[in-house]
Amino acid sequence: MDKINWQEINKELTELNEKLGQLQKEQTALVHKIAEGKKAEGISDSDQAQEAEQPGSHRQEAPKEIIPVGFQGVEGAYGHVAVLKYFQGKNIKTTHYPLFEDVVKAVVDKKVRYGVIPIENSSTGGITEAYDLIRRYGCFIVGEQLVKVEHCLLAWPGTKGEDIKEVYSHPQGFAQCRSYFRQHPKMELLNYFNTAKSAELVSQKKTNYMAAVAGAQAAELYGLEILARGINDNNNNYTRFFVIAAEPEPSPQANKITLVLTLKHEPGSLYNALGRFAANGINMLNIESRPLEGKSWEYFFHIDISGNLIDANVQKALNEIEVDGSCRVLGNYVAAQS
Repeated sequence: MDKINWQEINKELTELNEKLGQLQKEQTALVHKIAEGKKAEGISDSDQAQEAEQPGSHRQEAPKEIIPVGFQGVEGAYGHVAVLKYFQGKNIKTTHYPLFEDVVKAVVDKKVRYGVIPIENSSTGGITEAYDLIRRYGCFIVGEQLVKVEHCLLAWPGTKGEDIKEVYSHPQGFAQCRSYFRQHPKMELLNYFNTAKSAELVSQKKTNYMAAVAGAQAAELYGLEILARGINDNNNNYTRFFVIAAEPEPSPQANKITLVLTLKHEPGSLYNALGRFAANGINMLNIESRPLEGKSWEYFFHIDISGNLIDANVQKALNEIEVDGSCRVLGNYVAAQS
């Protein structure tokens, strides 16, 4: 891998910010010019509003841009909730896919502009498949969203808890509800595509022996009854979602960086690399190890750190890490707030 030229990236970002600043100045000047013109002609804002409301008026509000977004599962899934929260107030068109890889492929193939996939749960840890897909397909992380997870046991209306023999959900859903199902050993746990898809299945079958682990929003959407609410072990249970795109979207407000670090297979290489962050005053937020393809017992690392790629200390640390191995930035984005 070629060494990243951080000085060149910094130069390009600085030039872009200067252009944005100039455009904002030009916009402000035009606003002042319009205001002065209206004042000279005695036109008030209310007059303009009335003109716009007249039948046949040529004045039209520009339609909002439609943003295509993909997610895994079906409506009512936590991924769908993440999409609605992250793109709140935007005009979006959602497409749902059965697999995480389908979402990533749709982004790469420009079928959607953004994809939303889960990356970590506060109870069960990182979702390694998602990390691998982002790296493998060369996508970029442009944002993240936190969703509070409250799992419920859903069934067809009229179903009794003691009659349930089969429960469907995503493996992550079951993993987050171990204590509940230890108390109900007669329920057979059957892995399914995702939580909302499980609710959809139970709704379609309309039996009195099937149930699903999913959110309350799925119960409402698919006409199911909530037999037990909040069955997850951790009441402070959140899932973190990445918003991915085919191209990076640099922003001066970005304060979090996700990168892939591949190190020499020798003593102290990870210790030395992490020391570069500490020496430059950079906070490391998360680290996940993944096996290197074709090299048994060797690993690369997904790491989250605080900062922006234009920060001098970040550039210095990443350049120093190149001595220990190679570094690839997956995204620089605004951290989600819980």
